[in-house]
Amino acid sequence: MSVSITDAKSAELYARALQRLPGGVNSPVRAMQAIGRDPIFIERADGAEIVDVDGNKYVDYVCSWGPLIHGHAHPEIVEAVVAAAHKGTSFGAPTAAEVEIAEEIARRMPSVEMVRMTSSGTEASMSAIRLARAATGRSKILKFAGAYHGHVDGLLAQAGSGLATAGIPASPGVPEAATHETVIVDWNDGAAVATAFAEHDFAAVIAEPYPANMGLVPPVEGFLELLRNQADEHGALLIFDEVISGFRVAAGGAQEREGVSPDLTVMGKVIGGGLPAAAYGGGRTLMEHIAPAGDVYQAGTLSGNPLAVAAGLATLRLLDDPAYLKLGAITETLASGLRDAAAQHGVALTVVSVPGLVTPFFAETAPRDYAGAQAADHGAYAAFCRALLARGVYPPASQYEAWFPSLAHGPAHLDRTLDAVNAAFAEIS
Repeated sequence: MSVSITDAKSAELYARALQRLPGGVNSPVRAMQAIGRDPIFIERADGAEIVDVDGNKYVDYVCSWGPLIHGHAHPEIVEAVVAAAHKGTSFGAPTAAEVEIAEEIARRMPSVEMVRMTSSGTEASMSAIRLARAATGRSKILKFAGAYHGHVDGLLAQAGSGLATAGIPASPGVPEAATHETVIVDWNDGAAVATAFAEHDFAAVIAEPYPANMGLVPPVEGFLELLRNQADEHGALLIFDEVISGFRVAAGGAQEREGVSPDLTVMGKVIGGGLPAAAYGGGRTLMEHIAPAGDVYQAGTLSGNPLAVAAGLATLRLLDDPAYLKLGAITETLASGLRDAAAQHGVALTVVSVPGLVTPFFAETAPRDYAGAQAADHGAYAAFCRALLARGVYPPASQYEAWFPSLAHGPAHLDRTLDAVNAAFAEIS
């Protein structure tokens, strides 16, 4: 049976927000339109739980869309931010902590010898592509249908028909010229990749090694190696977008788990520990094209912000081998519990997971590309989410978003979650 949840304050805040914020939110997925309900306004959080303005408590699987791998308000991370704030919130000048976080990233990711900090993943993606174009003297970029690399004009493109199709703008305000140099193929389609490379001279291919913006759709065996080989054969760079997977799925990200090294890596989320921070990095020779070492310009007033760097360093230093083993066990408990509950209630559900990421697809088989993710039953997912919210569990409000279990999700949280999952399946099946 559903618990009684009030939303009077959230409703009042949403009405006010609609007058001042487009759609009442500052990022589209927060609106919860995909699951057919109004947004929930959050007041505070601790560990694995968030509390809304009406006092309703939820087990949180959004965790700020990935940065909070240790959960909300971890004492050591909060302490690091407070200590940094007491020294000053921004300097517009170099700090020792910027050097330390770059060293920590390079220690974890052997493919990254040098790092340039930014304030968002979008900014890092944009800058990595600019660098790739400058280094190769080429302009075309290969990306994959359903992949999201931030709201960069040239990457806000969707696939058309055929194996390799010139990008069509996916948003008003993006001119065709901006996506003209973007070629799109289906994820996990090796033949399409080979055809695209045969027909175009690419500056780079950009990919999430573990795509998590169409739900989690991992690469099939050998696909990342194919991307590496094609890039090498044709003189292009391989860019891994590890904004989501970086330092979450393993100490060295997906590239460590898969054994494939990119030329450039885009990072974010975990390296900010819940504050705005991102970066891109790669080998020294390539990165020294960036100003002031080289002539590829990129700058940012708040890049390497001391508060964000403090949070990121504290977050990374807590991520040792036992932490990753624990996160893997938490993830597997959640994933297997979802599978078992679905089977018990006769619900067609496929659960895809890697440590720190889970997606339950309402489909008979796991998608291998964006079309497969689109074919999942989004209406069933929406009903499932609404039923979970009514029972105190806060899932991502879109079939296309991954769930983010954290190290703060203890046995009691998982038990509460799976009790809610069973009740939700009983309601919607």
